[in-house]
This record gives sequence, C-alpha cells and structure tokens, in this order.
Amino acid sequence: MSALAAIAIFTIAFVLIATEKVHRVAVALFAAGMMALLGLVPGKDVFFSEHAGIDWNVIFLLLGMMIIVGVIKQTGVFEFLAIWAAKRSSGRPYKLLVLLMVITAVASPFLDNVTTIMLVAPVTVLVCRKLGIPAAPYLIAEALASNIGGAATLIGDPPNIIIGSRAGLTFNDFIVHMAPIVVVLFVLFVLLAWVMFRKRFEYHPERVAEVMALDERASITDRRLLARCLAVLTLVVTGFALHAVIHVEPAIIALLGAGLMVLVARVDTSVYLQEVEWSTLVFFMGLFVMVGGLVETGVIHHIGTWATGQVGDDWFLAATGLLFGSAILGAFFDNIPYVATMAPIVEDIVATTPDPATGQSLWWAFALGADFGGNGTAVAASANVVVLGIAARSGEPISFWQFTRYGIVTTVMTTVVAWGYVWLRYFT
Repeated sequence: MSALAAIAIFTIAFVLIATEKVHRVAVALFAAGMMALLGLVPGKDVFFSEHAGIDWNVIFLLLGMMIIVGVIKQTGVFEFLAIWAAKRSSGRPYKLLVLLMVITAVASPFLDNVTTIMLVAPVTVLVCRKLGIPAAPYLIAEALASNIGGAATLIGDPPNIIIGSRAGLTFNDFIVHMAPIVVVLFVLFVLLAWVMFRKRFEYHPERVAEVMALDERASITDRRLLARCLAVLTLVVTGFALHAVIHVEPAIIALLGAGLMVLVARVDTSVYLQEVEWSTLVFFMGLFVMVGGLVETGVIHHIGTWATGQVGDDWFLAATGLLFGSAILGAFFDNIPYVATMAPIVEDIVATTPDPATGQSLWWAFALGADFGGNGTAVAASANVVVLGIAARSGEPISFWQFTRYGIVTTVMTTVVAWGYVWLRYFT
C-alpha cells in the first residue's frame, strides 16, 4: 500500500512539473512533504539518509559553485568571453553553437558537468543578448553536451563517482572505457544538433557588426580581482581532479573554494548571494525526497530485481537491460538517486558473473545508461535543472517539454550507439 502511495505522489508531481500547471518548486516541496507526512520517507531520513533523503553533497556542491560564479561575474570576464565567442563565430548560429558545445564538452570531464554549466551558461546568455538571438537552443545544447562530455571521467558526472566508489573503478579506468565512446557520441551529437535546432537559428547582420566592433578586453572591470578569482578557481579545479587521491568530497572542495573566493575578493555579501539559484537548490531538495519515497517503499528495488531476474546468465542481455533500463528510469527519477539505489543491485549481479571482465562490462553498461539517460528529461540530471534555473533568472525561461523533446532524441541516439559499443567491445 505504501508503494502505491509513493508511486501516486511521484506520478502526480511529475505530471504537474511536466505540464507546468504549478511552479516546479511548489510541486516538489508539496510532494516531498506528503512523502514525509505519510511516513513513506521517515522524518529523520529526509535530512540524514544517504540514499533516501536529500543528497547534501549535491546541494552544497551547487551552492559552493554558485557563489564562486557569482564572485567571478563581478570581474567582467563573462562579458569578455561572450564577445570573444561571438567574434570567433562571426555571429553564425551553428558555428556559435558548435563552439559553445565544444567548450562545454571539453571542460565537463574535468570540472564536472554541473560546474561547467554554471560557468558557460551565463556567457551564453550574454552572447545571445549581444547578437539579439534566443538563448534557449544554445543552453539546451550545452546541457546535453555537458552530460555527454561528463560521462568520460570519474568526476565528470555525479553518477560516475557513485559507480566508481561501489565498483572500485579508478579515474584511469573511466578514461580507458568511457572516453572513446564519449568522443564518438559527441561528434554525432554535433551533427544531430544541426538537425534539432536549425529551425531556431537566427542571424542579424547589424547586431553582428556591432559586436565585431567591440573590444572584449575592455569588458574586464577589475584585473586584480580576476587574477585572484582565477587562482582560486584553479585550486578548486585541481581539487576536483584529485578527488580520488585526496579523498575529499567535491562538495567540501566547492565550499572551501567559495569561502576562499569570498575572502580574497572582498565582495559585498549581497552581491554574490543574489547570484545563487535558491529556487534550483530547493527544487533539488524536494526532488531527492520524492525519489527517496520510491526508494524507501522498495519501488525502485523491485523494478531493478525484476529486470535482472529476467536475464538469467545471459550476460549480454543483462548488459542490454542495464543500459536501456538505466537510460529510461534515470530519465524520470534523476540519475543521481537512481544510481545510488541501483548500484548495490548491480554489485550483486556482478558477483555472479563468471569472470571479472564480464563483471566490469556490466558496470560500464550501467554507467553509460545512467549518464546518457540524464539527457532524457528536464529533471533527469543536475545540469539540466541548473540550466532551467539560469534561463528563468535571465528572463528566457525554458519549459519542461521544450527541453525534454530534444533530450529524448539525444538519449535515444546516445543509448543505441552506446549499446553497439558495449556489444563490440565486451561481447564479440
């Protein structure tokens, strides 16, 4: 009975979020409250459970990076990058799109996809304003590119950190097994982006001429502050890259970086706090508890065990089920709590495989499905939610379905190609 109640609450909330009849933050908070009120998620688990409550690692990682971005914004460097990107692309829509996607995809494996989006999205909004074009297609493409690029490394996408920890996989393991297919998929996505967004491209010669006449260097308002901010940002990025070596959570690194950034910048508190996407953070909190209700009542566990029970000892079928199943479920349940819930189930399956190589192939299929399923809907991955928050604050809101229709196409393409990669690399 409790499982049915959890499913009902989650389904109704998801429909309301998707149809945007009620603001998504209000829906997430009310649904989370109902989960707790009915005891589907015990009160203490809402705040303290690692698997069924609010994932504070994600919340504080986002908060820390939002503060860092808020301080850096005061230097004028985003305006500099916006003018540079516009001039580099000569204002040509597809060329600009590819340039921004490449920057995003290259940075995501090392900064993590959420951090990259927080840095690139403000630049994108500014460059689109200067060119007089809608920012939505570029922001959506960047979120999708960040999820693809972030899949390449252990630290590039939060689900990978969970999988790496549970499976004992290293940073180099992810580079060897995930990076090759990520490169192929990104090239295909660049071509797909032309098909998906070509009808929304706009080109205004007069606006381009104005931008080409600008001197981007004049945008830097405080060079000393910029130097200090870049030094702190370098330390933060280094900390992310060494996460597996120094054994410090990315959230702690982000918070330390934010504190150091505020200290060295000496910026007024109100300046950087107003840049924090508070509504996005609150939405995530509610979303985690919503999914926690499905976890606590065994819904996700039953789905996982049923699926794995169908494959027997056909390991390619098991890999296929993990890949496509994770892409589908991860798209609806947010891939971070989904991976946290499914990882122990995958570990049990791997323990029954005849050899370590077969076991690892299942982990890679699981990782590929979860990472690329993150593109499926507007709430499937942290980067997607952050992009929607930034777009809304910038006065160019992106609806749930506006994002999701492109996300579904991208997920289908990436999942099918990834399935072929798994088959060719591990089962032939």
